[in-house]
Amino acid sequence: MRLPEPRGPLSDALRDDLLTGSVSPATVDLARTTAETSADPLHDDDLQLALALCYELHYRGFDGVDDTLEWDPDLLTLRAHLERRHLAALRELTGPVPATGAPVDQQLSALIAADDGPSLSTYMAKRGTAEQWREYLTLRSVYHLKEADPHTFAIPRLSGRAKAAMVEIQADEYGGGAPERMHSELFAGMMRDLGLDAGYGALWDDAPAVAFTSVNTMSLFGLHRRWRAAALGHLACVEMTSSEPSRRYSAGLRRLGHDGTTTVFYDEHVEADAVHEQIASVDMCGSLVAEDPSLTADVLFGAACSLALDGLAACHLLGAWEAGTSALRGERALAA
Repeated sequence: MRLPEPRGPLSDALRDDLLTGSVSPATVDLARTTAETSADPLHDDDLQLALALCYELHYRGFDGVDDTLEWDPDLLTLRAHLERRHLAALRELTGPVPATGAPVDQQLSALIAADDGPSLSTYMAKRGTAEQWREYLTLRSVYHLKEADPHTFAIPRLSGRAKAAMVEIQADEYGGGAPERMHSELFAGMMRDLGLDAGYGALWDDAPAVAFTSVNTMSLFGLHRRWRAAALGHLACVEMTSSEPSRRYSAGLRRLGHDGTTTVFYDEHVEADAVHEQIASVDMCGSLVAEDPSLTADVLFGAACSLALDGLAACHLLGAWEAGTSALRGERALAA
């Protein structure tokens, strides 16, 4: 994957350092300053891209960047500055997420039921234009072309039934052993059908900050054992909330004339996630909390982050479209 274009002083300096193979003290200091002074880190293009650059070294890396930088101590120090600010912003976004004595699957259901974020899937089903669909898929491609990978990092940090349940869910995400059925491949096919470049990372330069905010949150949870319960709560929320929206997204594509060869990504999620819901909430999260009740709050925090960040992305997209502008980077107008 090629390195994306920088979006500010930090991502510019970090990009140069990655290409030279050494992270300078000045760039580490810049990361600390950026984290301390960012007024809105979850919408901060420079901060979020820099954090994504750090995390991507744990995935597929970048052309011309030495793989040994993945565990470079200076890079990890830089990343830690950004992670602390990112986590603080997530806490501010979700607010307190109190745990009760109820079973954790019931607490997750109650959290989801209380969510009042905008329904992007309803808009796309009824009103989304072809160009708006391309913008939506561009934003989502930052995650879906690596779908399941961020959560999968948490598997070695688990044991017993929680681990087995997560493996069961993730196996379906990876196509049950059939590479052409991997959800990332199904998403790539949908992108191509709508005239988009489906290459891994190809659309990073067009994606807004909120696209990286969501994936960075998953990566943070998956890569830190400390946040393993949040990773499971995030995944459980995704599985518990995607079946009906996927049905609506599929309907929106069919309204525009696409058939099952294009909508298979969403059709697959309608069926798979309806099954995964109970596995995720009862077997995976329930087993984790039964083993260590102190992790309940982290499970709920992860779920709350999933809901809140979906709302953040929906507000970004719908706000831009209502204003008649593109939701991607730049100021181009959208056709009616």
